[in-house]
Amino acid sequence: MDYTFIIDELRAASLFDLFRLRAAINLQLEDPQRITQVRRRLRPGMKIRYFDEAQNRLVEAAILELRRTRLLVKNLGDRKPWLIPFCAVNIDEVETDLRTAPGHNALDRSSLKVGDQIGFRDRQNQDKYGQVIALNQKTATILTSDQQKWRVAYQFLFPVIDSNE
Repeated sequence: MDYTFIIDELRAASLFDLFRLRAAINLQLEDPQRITQVRRRLRPGMKIRYFDEAQNRLVEAAILELRRTRLLVKNLGDRKPWLIPFCAVNIDEVETDLRTAPGHNALDRSSLKVGDQIGFRDRQNQDKYGQVIALNQKTATILTSDQQKWRVAYQFLFPVIDSNE
């Protein structure tokens, strides 16, 4: 499924259209048959990747316990236990990144994820570079290379190619 295409189409939808679609999607996410299909493919101890909405990225985890509507997992990054819904598990290893549409260079919340390397210009018009540590409603929280935290509006951010990868 081309998530980028769908998001681009949804930008033209009214607020009511989006609300109505969310209601229909929620019914599908809570469908016991769909949950059972995913549940049958999972086992305690299994390593999975799930989509974390707050970080807008996939997170690696190990399954600790299967519950009725949720999974108890141990996040392999922070080593903490988390309860996640079955729908968050990327069981088929689907590509989850959203790409910016051609001709649309501005970054936004949907195209960034925690851990991305980005840049911006400060009030003195100096380039600053850092890593996204949180995605907020109107701003991203950035930790710069000199360990300063900045909250920067999405329209002022630009992508940086990480030379360490």
